[in-house]
Amino acid sequence: MLWAIKSLRSDTLPLFAEADKREQGIQPEITETPVALPPMTKGREVVEDYRSHGLTLRAHPLAFLREELTRRAISPCRDLQTAGDGSRISVAGLVLVRQKPGSAKGVMFITLEDETDIANLIVWPSLFDKLRRTILGAQMMTVRGKVQCANGVVHLIAEHLLDETELLNSVGGSNGAFVLPAGRGDEARHSSSPDPRGDVPIRKVRDIYIPDLHIDTLNVKARIQVD
Repeated sequence: MLWAIKSLRSDTLPLFAEADKREQGIQPEITETPVALPPMTKGREVVEDYRSHGLTLRAHPLAFLREELTRRAISPCRDLQTAGDGSRISVAGLVLVRQKPGSAKGVMFITLEDETDIANLIVWPSLFDKLRRTILGAQMMTVRGKVQCANGVVHLIAEHLLDETELLNSVGGSNGAFVLPAGRGDEARHSSSPDPRGDVPIRKVRDIYIPDLHIDTLNVKARIQVD
């Protein structure tokens, strides 16, 4: 703070000293009464870390919301690893990545993160069309879906999604929104063009080889040079 910097000097600043001589009764700047500012909450410190650096070395933002999430029967993301295949579960997390590859037939893949682990979501096109605003705009979301375990990889097939950005903003109190930088692979924030190949098959070399073609069969027109 400016008044704190001024107080580091051991002598009175000349400009203010002259003003004090002319304006008797005005207290010199050097002797200003220190202003006691209220300390930041731990949640506010995390919010300011994200605003200034895009990350934090303190507690994860969802750690401050875990009590509320537990009250709403929302499990930590790590519980997906022990959930049975085909079971249903609700998890919540910060939205790290949203991807919709051109070769995925309209399926969107979303990665959530909480203080325990990450959750990989699969969103079918019908659900995406229904909840497009939530999916593309939420910084934090709650998802309920069906667990799919295959070859050691766990996905959550999303059945319902809820935008929890307002709850995330409560981490830092009432002094501003939580600023979550978009991941490099987040297509909702960093737009990417669709796969230009689409459904067109890629032709291999053998597909364009003509076995009967011989150099003797080529009809090349001669060019006559006139002097």
